[in-house]
Amino acid sequence: MRRDELADLSAFMVVAEERSFTRAAARLGVSQSALSHTIRRLEARLGLRLLTRTTRSVSATEAGERLIATLAPALSEIETGLTALGDLRDRPSGSIRITAGEHAAHTLLWPVLERFLPLYPEVRVEIATDQSLTDIVAERFDAGVRLGEQVAHDMISVRIGPDLRMLVVGSPSYFRTHGRPGTPHDLTDHTCINLRLPTYGGLYVWEFEKDGRALNVRVDGQLTFNDMDLVVKAAAAGLGLAIVMEDQAAPLLADGRLEAVLLDWTPPFTGYHLYYPSRRQPTQAFALLVEALRFRPT
Repeated sequence: MRRDELADLSAFMVVAEERSFTRAAARLGVSQSALSHTIRRLEARLGLRLLTRTTRSVSATEAGERLIATLAPALSEIETGLTALGDLRDRPSGSIRITAGEHAAHTLLWPVLERFLPLYPEVRVEIATDQSLTDIVAERFDAGVRLGEQVAHDMISVRIGPDLRMLVVGSPSYFRTHGRPGTPHDLTDHTCINLRLPTYGGLYVWEFEKDGRALNVRVDGQLTFNDMDLVVKAAAAGLGLAIVMEDQAAPLLADGRLEAVLLDWTPPFTGYHLYYPSRRQPTQAFALLVEALRFRPT
């Protein structure tokens, strides 16, 4: 492959990622007209239309999507290989991109990065907080963070946090007025605060387990959020029951603003894992960050 052909493919990937010729041109440091010419040249060479252009957006055609799926892993490996050359220098260097949910980013990634980055000033880290299950290969992330049960089997997985637990909580005023549920089935008679899931837009179904028996309950109420902090605040305000991460509710449980129920139905489960493709050759910087994040039980 000639060098100009590889450059054309790289330019196509940037346009596909940005979904805009304006943003892609700014990112590449070229004019929009030059970038448009590059894409037309690539389409002419392949004999296929790769992008659908409108006045407002740019999207990939079916052929474009197939090309993206082919190019993304290859370009990621090239980028990783180029970054790895930095390991020949005295100090670790390079960029690391990680996608994670807000809870994991705040509770696990940030405390480690706060200590890690001053030690390695030539390492750059980008954290993209996203509640959806991101395809890290297609989106060209170096790694992602998910609960252990959500990590695909073809990924390398490193545990970075302790077991977690979800709790059903409510305010004392709510319980005085409405009573306490004795089993998860009783939740259908209570006002509950729903959580909207980002991946498919559905509502989170409350999950319970006792003596090896799993039980899912769909709840109802006046409020629905896609932000867990607001769920906790609404529960503390007495507006309904909520199911939240134990550590998120811990301060309010400690001072009595929230109380937990159905404790025998909410056992701990496997916590967060960092994962990345098994074919990835870790750079020195990436390997050091993985070790810094690795969970070590006390």
